[in-house]
Amino acid sequence: MTREEMRRLLLVNGSEQEELFAESRKARDLHFGSTVVLRGVIELTNVCRVNCDYCPMRRDNVRENDTYFLTADRIVEMAGLIRDSGIDVVLLQGGETPSVLPILKDAIPRIRRLYNNQVEILLNIGNLKRAQYERLRSIGATSYILKHETSDPALHLRMRHETLESRLRCMRDLQEVGFKVGTGLISDLPGQTLDSIVDDIELAGELGVDMCSVSPFIPAPNTPLSLSPVGGNELALNIIALLRLCYPQLLIPSVSALERVGSGGQSRGLDAGANVMTVNFSSATDQKRYLIYGKDRFVVTLDHVRGLVRASGLELRGSVFIDEYLMSGEPAT
Repeated sequence: MTREEMRRLLLVNGSEQEELFAESRKARDLHFGSTVVLRGVIELTNVCRVNCDYCPMRRDNVRENDTYFLTADRIVEMAGLIRDSGIDVVLLQGGETPSVLPILKDAIPRIRRLYNNQVEILLNIGNLKRAQYERLRSIGATSYILKHETSDPALHLRMRHETLESRLRCMRDLQEVGFKVGTGLISDLPGQTLDSIVDDIELAGELGVDMCSVSPFIPAPNTPLSLSPVGGNELALNIIALLRLCYPQLLIPSVSALERVGSGGQSRGLDAGANVMTVNFSSATDQKRYLIYGKDRFVVTLDHVRGLVRASGLELRGSVFIDEYLMSGEPAT
């Protein structure tokens, strides 16, 4: 697909959009069957060292927020709830801070034992040193999400106050130490161009990642972008469809932000070719403190996911990576 074709398809709607979605579903079903990977997420902390302009958990807000860190015991307890729900992908995510590392070094081996090693432990805790990634991999973490957010170097620096190259360097380190790696982008980010979105799509292929997400921009209170216009679901959905057509092998989630922007957004994400959904297992108190879009967030439940997947004519499935790791002969931790 040429860049010109991608630019045009990013803006389609109506019957042309439905044709695009139909082709993306066909590509998904040919590669994965009519299935959706189910994840369970535990939100570790709302403390972050980075000062992203779009996030209310940014460093400048930490002192004013009701901050928390989960203990290893609490993480393992919640992982037990995920296991008991029949989910074998445990996503551990939080604000970007190395303070979570001692907690994870205690919790991850215990989660693996809880599952008798039949588990994918997926992390989303930001930029770390290569040696820290190696240590996390050695104790049983298997996958890692590190969203590039925007592939425009100048916009990335302006929004995250860190360089795109530092993010991509961490991504390369993750791949080299043996993680399955995911990236992701924000669509309709203020200052973003259509060409930079095409760059985002191409970057996913250049990086050779295993997963890629698309989240429409949501202005959050107490951030520099609080008065910016909310992003639209249509562009985000078209990006999902193009990612699926360009890279049929990708795991692409239908994220909660789609539902936050518009009711039925996650269902349309599945229609556009997404094949992952994530259920939130954080406590009600921590869900309110994990200010990913501010306090007014959409919390995904297991019943919500089951209903959407059933209505889409799909079936839930477990991790696509566990068998590969077990065949590699990696010992239980």
